[in-house]
Amino acid sequence: MDEYFDLFGNPVQPGLGQRGRPRYEATDKDRNKVKMLLALGWGNQRIANALDISLATLKRYFRADLKIRDVMRDRLVARQFEIALEQANAGNMTALKLLDQMMDKNDRMYAERRLERAQSDDDPKEKMGKKERAAIEAKEAGESDTWGEDLQFSGGQTH
Repeated sequence: MDEYFDLFGNPVQPGLGQRGRPRYEATDKDRNKVKMLLALGWGNQRIANALDISLATLKRYFRADLKIRDVMRDRLVARQFEIALEQANAGNMTALKLLDQMMDKNDRMYAERRLERAQSDDDPKEKMGKKERAAIEAKEAGESDTWGEDLQFSGGQTH
């Protein structure tokens, strides 16, 4: 049986004259694509559209991958480091420079996170209740000079 492919290399589903679509079979290539798209932050519907399957089919065949969506980005970055390190150990100077850039970026992100944590620990913002906030707003409003104009009699009829 000849298999036809579309412009993007995806197999074309059988067309007219046949009953229904064949059952979907998840391939390793599709699994890797789903993992990559999850790492890029894509939503379920967008991933299903990219694979040309329904949302229900995506959830059925890729449930395990969808459950660990949050760690996919970390796994992708770890794999990038791993490949760059392998290439650098093989003597590839470009990979060595890339690894150095990746490490600098990682160090900056780590320093930013530490700084944010330190600042948030030093300045614990206390939540103000509704009554306290209303009392402060009333005090500020009472001290302003604009209240005098509202309470002045303008001399006109009010009826």
